[in-house]
Amino acid sequence: MKAFQLTDYIGPDGLALVDINTPQPDEGDVVLRVEAVGVNFPDLLMTKGQYQNKPELPVVPGCEVAGTVIHAPSGSTWTHGDRAAAFVWQGGFAEQVSVPLNSIVPIPGSMDFESAAAMVVNYHTVHFALSRRGSVKPGQSVLVMGAAGGIGTAAVQVAKGLGAHVIAGVANTHQAATAEAAGAPETLILEPGFAGRLREMTNGRGVDVVLDPLGDWLFDEAIRGLAPEGRVLIVGFAAGKIPAVKVNRLLLRNVSIVGVAFGAFLELDRDLMGAQAASLDSMVTDGHVRPHIGARFTFDELPQALHRLDRGEIRGKAVVALARH
Repeated sequence: MKAFQLTDYIGPDGLALVDINTPQPDEGDVVLRVEAVGVNFPDLLMTKGQYQNKPELPVVPGCEVAGTVIHAPSGSTWTHGDRAAAFVWQGGFAEQVSVPLNSIVPIPGSMDFESAAAMVVNYHTVHFALSRRGSVKPGQSVLVMGAAGGIGTAAVQVAKGLGAHVIAGVANTHQAATAEAAGAPETLILEPGFAGRLREMTNGRGVDVVLDPLGDWLFDEAIRGLAPEGRVLIVGFAAGKIPAVKVNRLLLRNVSIVGVAFGAFLELDRDLMGAQAASLDSMVTDGHVRPHIGARFTFDELPQALHRLDRGEIRGKAVVALARH
């Protein structure tokens, strides 16, 4: 089968399209015939050797896929031909992939493969962040930072689906248009001192929750914009620097910083993806969730997709479709 194999930790240019053997599933794994792949920031980091998991080379990266079941273990609920989306730690940049049973979910009947591939990493991550780690309740306020990206557009929609009032934090007016297209009712330019403007927008109170995939200096400003008992949900550090905090600031203001690592939690709660998928499917039906796909690529163009992600040129989510001959 065809797959993109990483042969050197030099970024997307280290990927080579090669022929490799089809996956041999472990007992209990499902094998998917891949129809679409989601492009994610962790994939980019892996090509540079900067991800938390740095496997021995060569390796096939890729953590988010959608396709059809071609092998299912006996006794499972899956059968040949079922449509499914899945999270994997690696192996997704290929025509077939082996997936553990706790990392695969059905695709809603109304959704195509590309949209399904855009759902897994971003939507499950932000659902885990907002609902489980952040305990967002209807009527609470949520600032989504980086709201024009894949994580951000997903967070805007899921927060609304949970009944929250959403403010989309963006870098400029062009990004504001993307966030609004994804469903954001209000936008805020994330410039130095934005906490003051955030308080003005919330009648002086601040927000209950900040979802932060950016880090760097924006994290400190986010803390200043929290309401009493507010919490910052740490999803990533796409802005570059991993921030530090003086914990006396948390004590004096009765606020919290909460870590979010969706993939790492799957082995602790093997029912997590299934439960979140049911909630997300309801949000799809209700019209709150509709993946904002900002760029589409063919399989041959996958390294190009990662380069464009690295340059900050993707608005919303990038997906790759596998053409069949």
